[in-house]
Amino acid sequence: DQGELVSRLRGNDEHRRSQCKREFILDSFLLNSETTNTERLAMDSRLPLILIAFFMAASVAGLVGLLIAGRNRRLDARLRGISSDGSQPAKPAASAAAVSRAVRKALPRMAQPITPDEGAERTKLKTRLILAGFYSPQAMTIFLGVKMFLMVVPVVIGLILGALGLVPTKYGLLVGACASIFGTIGPSFWLDGKKSKRQAMLRRALPDACDLIVICMEGGLSLTGSLKRVVGELRVAHPLLADELSIVQRKVQLGQALAEALSAFATRVDMQELQSLASVVKSAEKYGSSMVKSLQTYSETLRVQRQQKAEEMAQKAATKVLFPTLLFIFPSILIIILGPAAVQIVEVMQNMKK
Repeated sequence: DQGELVSRLRGNDEHRRSQCKREFILDSFLLNSETTNTERLAMDSRLPLILIAFFMAASVAGLVGLLIAGRNRRLDARLRGISSDGSQPAKPAASAAAVSRAVRKALPRMAQPITPDEGAERTKLKTRLILAGFYSPQAMTIFLGVKMFLMVVPVVIGLILGALGLVPTKYGLLVGACASIFGTIGPSFWLDGKKSKRQAMLRRALPDACDLIVICMEGGLSLTGSLKRVVGELRVAHPLLADELSIVQRKVQLGQALAEALSAFATRVDMQELQSLASVVKSAEKYGSSMVKSLQTYSETLRVQRQQKAEEMAQKAATKVLFPTLLFIFPSILIIILGPAAVQIVEVMQNMKK
């Protein structure tokens, strides 16, 4: 009996020890899990701060890099300007020169299939390019080469993507064909937009040029000398008009009459205002009237026309705003105002049916 009692006591002791071990292990596990959860919560709470700090540091580093790069670019531009003014001209990079030569060789070949054969078509295209401000003899070849590139490359890219299996072949061809159509008509619209923008800039600058010419002539300069002085003064404020007037000045220096040079200028940019200016100068030279008074009157006329144009655009703005208002703003307002009422009406109708 004593042996059985001792064995039972030992068994109870071992059971208690094992139970205490299990409780200790469980408490340790729970404590570790609570610590882990606390650390996770702390990490989750610190994560937005860490991300914000990272993005702020990346933004500051990017801003510093942009500032340094912009400063280096300005420094390089100044050094190139200094070297170009000196005895040794600035030499372009070899890679840029190679790319430029490759493009100059490739564009004429690409432009050959769509280059017009008839003289009338070629003259019309050259006239459009001149009106847009492209005076280079290679302007037509470059324009047609870029147009051919925009027509062919999208289709080729669509075929390549279809052959590689990245997109279905028919979708690749469809998207490429649509992009090719855009490449066909897009350059013409871009050319017309370039012409309109150029004419707007010249109209804005012409009254200022006339006023400066009048001031110079009242100071004792001749019309040719006044034109030369105005070209230098307008170089910063209106560089486009200054370049065009420098062409006029060179033609006058070569012996052409000023009225004829201005008339050629008006034809080159397709502006009635410049044609009227050429007529004013020609009439003053022919009949011996005061050039200063004629230019003053014409300058005032240009300013009145510019003011009337601004008023016309302001009047058109109300009509242009009407369509977006009807299409996008009014429907939203109607939904906000009538939406709750419509919901209540539907509920009442359903209740009446029941």
